Amino acid sequence: MSSWLGVLGSGLGQSLGQVGGSLASLTGQISNFTKDMLMEGTEEVEAELPDSRTKEIEAIHAILRSENERLKKLCTDLEEKHEASEIQIKQQSISYRNQLQQKEVEISHLKARQIALQDQLLKLQSAAQSVPSGAGVPATTASSSFAYGISHHPSAFRDDDMDFGDIISSQQEINRLSNEVSRLESEVGHWRHIAQTSKAQGTHSSDQSEICKLQNIIKELKQNRSQEIDDHQHEMSVLQNAHQQKLTEISRRHREELSDYEEQIEELENLLQQGGSGVVETDLSKIYEMQKTIQVLQTEKVESTKKMEELEDKIKDINKKLSSAENDRDILRREQEQLNVEKRQIMEECENLKLECSKLQPSAVKQSDTMTEKERILAQSASVEEVFRLQQALSDAENEIMRLSSLNQDNSLAEDNLKLKMHIEVLEKEKLLLSQEKEELQMSLLKLNNEYEVIKSTATRDISLDSELHDLRLNLEAKEQELNQSIGEKETLIAEIEELDRQNQEATKHMILIKDQLSKQQNEGDSIISKLKQDLNDEKKRVHQLEDDKMDITKELDVQKEKLIQREVALNDLHLTKQKLEDKVENLVDQLNKSQENNVSIQKENLELKERIRQNEEELSRIRNELTQSLNQDSNSNFKDTLLKEREAEVRNLKQNLSELEQLNENLKKVAFDIKMENEKLVLACEDVRHQLEDSLAGNNQLSLEKNTIVETLKMEKGEIEAELCWAKKRLLEEANKYEKTIEELSNARNLNTSALQLEHEHLIKLNQKKDMEIAELKKNIEQMDTDHKETKDVLSSSLEEQKQLTQLINEKEIFIEKLKERSSKLQEELDKYSQALRKNEILRQTIEEKDRSLGSMKEENNHLQEELERLREQQSRTAPVADPKTLDSVTELASEVSQLNTIKEHLEEEIKHHQKIIEDQNQSKMQLLQSLQEQKKEMDEYRYQHEQMNATHTQLFLEKDEEIKNLQKTIEQIKTQLHEERQDIQTDNSDIFQETKVQSLNIENGSEKHDLSKAETERLVKGIKERELEIKLLNEKNISLTKQIDQLSKDEVGKLTQIIQQKDLEIQALHARISSTSYTQDVVYLQQQLQAYAMEREKVFAVLNEKTRENSHLKTEYHKMMDIVAAKEAALIKLQDENKKLSTRFESSGQDMFRETIQNLSRIIREKDIEIDALSQKCQTLLAVLQTSSTGNEAGGVNSNQFEELLQERDKLKQQVKKMEEWKQQVMTTVQNMQHESAQLQEELHQLQAQVLVDSDNNSKLQVDYTGLIQSYEQNETKLKNFGQELAQVQHSIGQLCNTKDLLLGKLDIISPHLSSASLLTPQSAESLRASKSDVLSESSELLQQELEELRKSLQEKDATIRTLQENNHRLSDSIAATSELERKEHEQTDSEIKQLKEKQDVLQKLLKEKDLLIKAKSDQLLSSNENFTNKVNENELLRQAVTNLKERILILEMDIGRLKGENEKIVETSRGKETEYQALQETNMKFSMMLREKEFECHSMKEKALAFEQLLKEKEQGKTGELNQLLNAVKSMQEKTVVFQQERDQVMLALKQKQMENTALQNEVQRLRDKEFRSNQELERLRNHLLESEDSYTREALAAEDREAKLRKKVAVLEEKLVSSSNAMENASHQASVQVESLQEQLNVVSKQRDETALQLSVSQEQVKQYALSLANLQMVLEHFQQEEKAMYSAELEKQKQLIAEWKKKAENLEGKVISLQKRLDEANAALDSASRLTEQLDVKEEQIEELKKQNELRQEMLDDVQKKLMNLANSSEGKVDKVLMRNLFIGHFHTPKNRRHEVLQLMGSILGVRREEMEQLFHDDQGGVTRWMTRWLGGGSKSVPNTPLRPNQQSVLNSSFSELFLKFLETESHPSIPPPKLSVHDMKPLDSPGRRKRDTNAPESFKDTAESRSSRRTDVNPFLAPRSAAVPLINPAGLGPGGPGHLLLKPISDVLPTFTPLPALPDNSAGVVLKELLKQ
Repeated sequence: MSSWLGVLGSGLGQSLGQVGGSLASLTGQISNFTKDMLMEGTEEVEAELPDSRTKEIEAIHAILRSENERLKKLCTDLEEKHEASEIQIKQQSISYRNQLQQKEVEISHLKARQIALQDQLLKLQSAAQSVPSGAGVPATTASSSFAYGISHHPSAFRDDDMDFGDIISSQQEINRLSNEVSRLESEVGHWRHIAQTSKAQGTHSSDQSEICKLQNIIKELKQNRSQEIDDHQHEMSVLQNAHQQKLTEISRRHREELSDYEEQIEELENLLQQGGSGVVETDLSKIYEMQKTIQVLQTEKVESTKKMEELEDKIKDINKKLSSAENDRDILRREQEQLNVEKRQIMEECENLKLECSKLQPSAVKQSDTMTEKERILAQSASVEEVFRLQQALSDAENEIMRLSSLNQDNSLAEDNLKLKMHIEVLEKEKLLLSQEKEELQMSLLKLNNEYEVIKSTATRDISLDSELHDLRLNLEAKEQELNQSIGEKETLIAEIEELDRQNQEATKHMILIKDQLSKQQNEGDSIISKLKQDLNDEKKRVHQLEDDKMDITKELDVQKEKLIQREVALNDLHLTKQKLEDKVENLVDQLNKSQENNVSIQKENLELKERIRQNEEELSRIRNELTQSLNQDSNSNFKDTLLKEREAEVRNLKQNLSELEQLNENLKKVAFDIKMENEKLVLACEDVRHQLEDSLAGNNQLSLEKNTIVETLKMEKGEIEAELCWAKKRLLEEANKYEKTIEELSNARNLNTSALQLEHEHLIKLNQKKDMEIAELKKNIEQMDTDHKETKDVLSSSLEEQKQLTQLINEKEIFIEKLKERSSKLQEELDKYSQALRKNEILRQTIEEKDRSLGSMKEENNHLQEELERLREQQSRTAPVADPKTLDSVTELASEVSQLNTIKEHLEEEIKHHQKIIEDQNQSKMQLLQSLQEQKKEMDEYRYQHEQMNATHTQLFLEKDEEIKNLQKTIEQIKTQLHEERQDIQTDNSDIFQETKVQSLNIENGSEKHDLSKAETERLVKGIKERELEIKLLNEKNISLTKQIDQLSKDEVGKLTQIIQQKDLEIQALHARISSTSYTQDVVYLQQQLQAYAMEREKVFAVLNEKTRENSHLKTEYHKMMDIVAAKEAALIKLQDENKKLSTRFESSGQDMFRETIQNLSRIIREKDIEIDALSQKCQTLLAVLQTSSTGNEAGGVNSNQFEELLQERDKLKQQVKKMEEWKQQVMTTVQNMQHESAQLQEELHQLQAQVLVDSDNNSKLQVDYTGLIQSYEQNETKLKNFGQELAQVQHSIGQLCNTKDLLLGKLDIISPHLSSASLLTPQSAESLRASKSDVLSESSELLQQELEELRKSLQEKDATIRTLQENNHRLSDSIAATSELERKEHEQTDSEIKQLKEKQDVLQKLLKEKDLLIKAKSDQLLSSNENFTNKVNENELLRQAVTNLKERILILEMDIGRLKGENEKIVETSRGKETEYQALQETNMKFSMMLREKEFECHSMKEKALAFEQLLKEKEQGKTGELNQLLNAVKSMQEKTVVFQQERDQVMLALKQKQMENTALQNEVQRLRDKEFRSNQELERLRNHLLESEDSYTREALAAEDREAKLRKKVAVLEEKLVSSSNAMENASHQASVQVESLQEQLNVVSKQRDETALQLSVSQEQVKQYALSLANLQMVLEHFQQEEKAMYSAELEKQKQLIAEWKKKAENLEGKVISLQKRLDEANAALDSASRLTEQLDVKEEQIEELKKQNELRQEMLDDVQKKLMNLANSSEGKVDKVLMRNLFIGHFHTPKNRRHEVLQLMGSILGVRREEMEQLFHDDQGGVTRWMTRWLGGGSKSVPNTPLRPNQQSVLNSSFSELFLKFLETESHPSIPPPKLSVHDMKPLDSPGRRKRDTNAPESFKDTAESRSSRRTDVNPFLAPRSAAVPLINPAGLGPGGPGHLLLKPISDVLPTFTPLPALPDNSAGVVLKELLKQ
């Protein structure tokens, strides 16, 4: 049913969908039309409805909407209920069907099993019978066992009336029977074996004595058996009685259980109805077991899938490790290349250093050897450390190699990669150390160069520098040694890396080989392993494919990672620069904030101006509409229109340009944002990579800094471009505002005088000219921007082309991969085929093996049979004449069996041969397959290798492309910078460049003199200069062309603007003429009439609306009623369905089960009875055999006549029975044939009915589709209703917004009018000054620096002050002129007053017009809104009607369903009755069968009695019996056999009959069902046709109604168009009248002008008379003229001054611009310096750490030094002032002993010993004074000069304090001036003063040192500013500097060049050295 309903529903949906589509298109057209009407309404209407009415309408609308929603909810609820009920019904029906199917399947299985068991039993019986008489013992045992089995299980056979519903009990019985069967089979096998063995023994034994013994034994056994049989028969009778009693009891119990079960079923059904999902679980134990097994299988499947997934994950991990290993190998190779490059660079630097050392050697020969020794020691220590470190690295590498070799080959790669990474990190660290050493060497080189220059400059002065040079040389040598060592170590490391690479490659090769072997093994194993392993292999292949794809992806990822690394480097550098620029940015941020505030204010002003523009545009549009007709008459009007259009076109073009620029800006921003987002993602992705490559990045800092600068320049350019765009936008907006202001001024000019208008017109022309200039500038800017954009686009296009090429390459790769995939898929298919063939092979093998086994068994049986044949032949030969007929029969049977077996054997041999051939073929195919697989593997390997090569080439290509892109970017950036420089000032640039080149050349010459520069560098410089010159020429040409274009554009624009100004003048004149018209009264009357008409229409509309609302409410009430009815119907339906379910479940569960099970039980009972009969017949046969054996023994005996008679009677009876059976058999055959004919006819009828059902189902499906389409259309209409409601709300909202905008506009109009009046009163000069100031401000607002702006504003204010003074002077002049022009002014005033009166009249009329317009608009708005409401109400009513009709249709459908269900119920009741009658008939048949059984039992009893009689006869007549008895017995036996056969045939025929009857009943039932279905489908077809007809009628009605509506609306449109035409005609008439009035006014003006001319003539006449009469006034006039000339001269002088001032300001502005440019250059330099500083700061941090360590060492050394100094001072104090007493005494005595002539020689000797010069000694000799004071002063004063290092003793201070102190001060002064030149500072400290590093240094240094530095730098230029004065207190210490020259004591040599020492006593710059020393002495 459910499928049939589904088909019906789909058909209906299809048919109705088409109708719904057409309807939807129609409704869509209507909705579009209504939308258009609404849009027209919104365009025309600008006023609003009265608030009260709108509120009422809104309230009504809200109520309707709420009701509509409620109704929709009800509809949806009902639909959901309906669907839920349908689903429930379907589910229940499906569950019942499933249960029925399961039951039928189970019954069929049971039947099949029972039949099989019965067959087995029959076979066993026949086998038991076939055993020969020789084996009598097994036969008896078998029969006894069988009888025992029957008697032992009485529960197997139950009463007739009993119900076998319980599946569990039947299953148990079946199990029991199967066990019995197996037991019997085992027994049969056992006895067969025994029989065979007995036969074999019988053949071998030849003694007759043994045979006699055996025969005796057999006889004894037979007697025993007969006794046992008798006992068993007695037992059987007793058991049968007991069995019948038990059966009655069990049947009673079973009935009780059945009643209980029925009650339980009813309860469960009730539960089902309540809960919905309770299924009868009484008979479902087997189902549950099945479900459990299914669940277990599913869990196993899930586990297997999980295992598969885990394996896949493992494979993926291995692949990832492989890919990472390959990536690491690539990275190692790259790093190796980088190391090689760096090695080359270091070698070159070493060579350079050697050259410089060779230059420095001659000047640095005289250094002491002590320094060299210490340097060597340090170098050795450093080198030892480095060697130790490298040895450690080597040992680590060796350990790693050992580990690699020891590791397993499966997991070796990943660990290798890890260790390689570690090794790489170590190498990178060493590389970093080497780079640091390289940098230190570079620094030392720079130091050497600087010191070399200093040495050259100061070589003439001092020789002490040689020692320092020697030190430096020694340092250089040590460094060279270190370098050589590092180079050697580097080479060893590179060699180790290469070895590691080789080992890695070998390991990878080994791995690949192992993989190949494994894959081969897997392929061999796959053929043996089962299906699961084959699936695994397939998935592994897929994984391999995925690996290949992943390899490609990883390679692409590597390329992208490299790009990412570069970007990261750039980002890191940016971050560093950002941190350092933050200080500078703060100032700029403040300026930016100010500029932003200004921008905000400008934007606000712009918004206000835009609103004003809109208002003005609206006014302009109205004026134009009014003037169009008047202008058509004049010839000038066309010219004006064209000019106006041209101007508008220009404005549009400018706007378009602006919009394009904005779009470009937006695109750039979007691109930037996208790039930022990508960068962020890439940064996140590459954080791990960054950790790995942080060490390597340190070496590449220089490149990254260069990239940094490039990025910064790009950003600066971008910012500048954006700023230029912003300024251009602002300027354009300002220009637009200015244009709008001019338009406003023109509109306001109607209120001014004609003279004032002319003046303003002139000013406007000037303003227009200025704006033309500004437009030209803007156009230049736009062109520049366009050029820049084109360049950028070209660059982008080139990059895009490259990307396209790359994408093409990638696509080619993808195609290649796809081809490979296709090949692999084909191979897989082939593999699958071969695997299937292998499976078939295996199956065939199995079959062959089975055949072989069966052959073997057959052969054995054959052998046995042959042996039996031989034995039988021997017996025949022994038994002479008497031949048994049985033996002959057995022989013939055996012969036939043998022949059959031979034929079977031949067949089997042929089959074996065939299978062997097939196996050989398959083996060959298998071998071919393996070969092809190996070839394909080779091909795959080759492809992989090619693929890898391709990838490598592609990566190289990518890298090359990246480099090319970088180069292009660099070139673009260079070009852009050059362009910017050339834009600023091309001529100056050229001159500067030439000067720069000259300077460069001079510098190069100087450098060549100093450093001997190479020729290659000079050639490069020359090439660069030439390229620059070419670029400058090209740019000059471009500049010239651009200037020409700009000039042309400016000329064109000036011409256009002049035309526009003329147009505006004409418009103003026309407006003046228009003002004086007074014919607006007619318009007012017409408008009032229109208003009244609109009011009438509105009232009508409201009346219609009220009617519609009433209708709506009525329809709603109807709708509610219908809904209630529908609910009641649905409840009734649900009840009926429940009843249906109950009935169907009852009948289906009870009737069919009973029927089937009774048939089964009957068939069972019949078979059991047959078995009993067979057993009895066997007994008879045994008795006959006994009789025969007895008869053979006694042939000569006689026979009783009674016995013969009895036997003959029995034979007759049996013949009669046989005849009856044959007749019955013929009858049965005829009935069966009749049944077959009937079944054939019924099948034909069935086919016809099925065809009809199919047709009906198709029709039903079509109808269902139509029905679904209708439902969809209904839903669409509902959605449209919702949309209409939303649109209404939007319209109301838009009306509100329009009202608000109207209020705002009116308010702004009121605000604007006073402003305009005030503006008109301003004098033209003031206006000029204001505009000039505004334009200046706007032009200068583009400058970035606000300080300059403020200065310019101040200058402007000063200018304004001067202009005001000039204006005052002008006012004075105008006062003087006023006297002459009073007469003219009076006349003008008269005309002005008249014009003012006319203007006032016009204003009043305009106000009246505006009010009327507003009223009309309000009324039209109300009308439109009411029309909309009316249409909405109509639509809603229609929708509600449709809903009501749909509901009615649904009710009809439900009623039909109820009727149908009732009919079904009745049919079910009828079927149940029929089943009851069938049940009764079956019971009757059961009764008959039971009667038959009883008869059979009687027969059995009679047979038993006969058997007993036979036994008695045997016992009585054992000795004497004749051959006639034997013949009779044979006849009886044959008759009995025939009866058995006939009984079997009868049973079979009965079974066939029953089956046919069952089939016939089933077919009749199906026919009945099909007829019922046909009847129902016909009914439904008729109903659906009626429904379709009704729906079509309704739709046609609706379509007609829609057409009527369309016609009405068109009529309305036509009426409205007529009204429009009439109104336009009226407007034309009014305009015509206005034009007539304008003409009359012009005529009046002409008359007035003529009168004015006449008065002017009169005036001239009167003036001539005045001139004649007033000659006396001539003198006064002369004086006046003179005075005026003086004033003019003054005025001109002041003007010149102003011009000069302006020129000066311009110059200042130009200078400021130049300064700005220079500042920008400085900024760039500062940025570069900052970059270098950032580099140096990093180095400084390292150095500072070293300095801190050295300081600690220094402190220890200084402590040591202090101790040594103290000791030395003590030594000096004790030793230096003393002279050897003995020597002095001898000299003294010698002096007195020598003669006076030679005493001066002794004195000279003494002086030389004491260190007195010869000249001083000669002076001493020449001097005649010889006092004590002189001697003392000499003794004291001479010591200071000769012995500077002698400290004073305390005993000498007492003598002559004043003189001694003065002398000591002089001595200190002389000592304070240092003789030794100071050592140079290191490069770290030689920085510009503004650099941050310098500041840090200064902060670290003490303040005293700073002061000294400053003083020294100011005082002395020849001395190093960082040098401190040497202290006299410490004589043995060298002069201390900040740089490398540490505290150089005579005993201790300098530790390092880096140690800075600061002197404790600084010298102040202001005080002299003497003053300082005096202060010290005082202290």
